[in-house]
Amino acid sequence: MLRRRGSSARTPEWSSGGSVTVRPQIRIVAIYVLLALAWIFLSDRLVFSLGYSEHTLGLLHSLKGTLFVLCTAVLLYWLIGRDMRRLDRLNHMLLNGNEQSLRALVSAMDVRHKETRDHSERVMRMTVALARQAGLEGDALRNVRFGALLHDIGKLALPDAILVKPGPLTPEETTVMRTHTTLGRDLLMRTAFLRPAIDIPFAHHERWDGTGYPRGLSGEEIPLAARIFSVVDVWDALSFPRVYKPAWPEEDVLDYLRNAAGGQLDPSIVGLFLEHYDELRAIGLGQATVD
Repeated sequence: MLRRRGSSARTPEWSSGGSVTVRPQIRIVAIYVLLALAWIFLSDRLVFSLGYSEHTLGLLHSLKGTLFVLCTAVLLYWLIGRDMRRLDRLNHMLLNGNEQSLRALVSAMDVRHKETRDHSERVMRMTVALARQAGLEGDALRNVRFGALLHDIGKLALPDAILVKPGPLTPEETTVMRTHTTLGRDLLMRTAFLRPAIDIPFAHHERWDGTGYPRGLSGEEIPLAARIFSVVDVWDALSFPRVYKPAWPEEDVLDYLRNAAGGQLDPSIVGLFLEHYDELRAIGLGQATVD
């Protein structure tokens, strides 16, 4: 029977393959109810057919009920676990899709900023590897990954005349440039799954000695993720050419990092970076892989 448009009656949802889409919770409840009814009906018939005394029948019913609880608990554990694994796979696919979209955006942003090829990917790979060395894992490591990839997302709101200016910035232009950290935080706060990743975009220009921006944090007041990223970002900024400077020799870059420890940069993170420098550099240049 055809229904008129606007009818409030709900129709079954159909998947692309033509089969009805059943919600996981409905499927689990339906299986549970059907098996429970089958158990009650068949087990009652079996118990009463044995012809035992009322006392024995009572014990058998208690045993039957216990077995029912145990069996259904195992069944529910399996059914829920299966759907949870399915949801985990779907969530992983969604996260990967989001990351690929963000990488495309960041690649376009690097081109606009006239950064060196693979800049954002390179610092992301190195930051994740250094964060692992610092003991981060799980969700914290994922937040470092997204934060490093999107560290300069706030620059999307800045004019090209400032972003790609070949010479030094004026004091007024410097003030505008420094707003990119706050703009980056505000952009990421609009997206739920990126909110935990704001530490790097918001705080990667803070300095260990408290003279950085935007909040003038010092020492361990600066989020660990931002302190880790800052070391990688300084290495990358000096090691590759920018519109306002050529690349520095490698030894000069490493000397700068040593001298910046305790002033601009967290000395313990600088030490960790230098200790694993060859490995981190290979990861950054794509000569080694990191998960």
